[in-house]
Amino acid sequence: MTEQAMDWQELTNLTRGQPFVVERVRLTGSGIAIEGEFELPQLAQLNVEDQVFVTAFVRCHGSIKEMERIFGVSYPTIKSRLNRITQMLDFVETDPAPSRADIIDRLRRGEITAQQALSELEGRT
Repeated sequence: MTEQAMDWQELTNLTRGQPFVVERVRLTGSGIAIEGEFELPQLAQLNVEDQVFVTAFVRCHGSIKEMERIFGVSYPTIKSRLNRITQMLDFVETDPAPSRADIIDRLRRGEITAQQALSELEGRT
């Protein structure tokens, strides 16, 4: 039996925007299947139109002027949509500030001066 892969748009149409959980993942070519409860990545949880919008924004290298041209809408419309999408996505800190303990450990090891340690501690939020 051959299965036709379902794309995200078909899945979105089928679920009508209702939240869902993926329970089985099969690795293509190896026959290995993993079952459990898997949450979709944040971008996959956006509706199809918002996914297209985010993809266009990335392809435009974040140029709002180019987005205005592509979608034929004004700057405030693009900004408003970006703000709405931004509120649906969690921010992932890729370079978190060092913890107080990390700063003190580096100071003890002589990797930074007392002044650098103070500066880093004051810069933490």
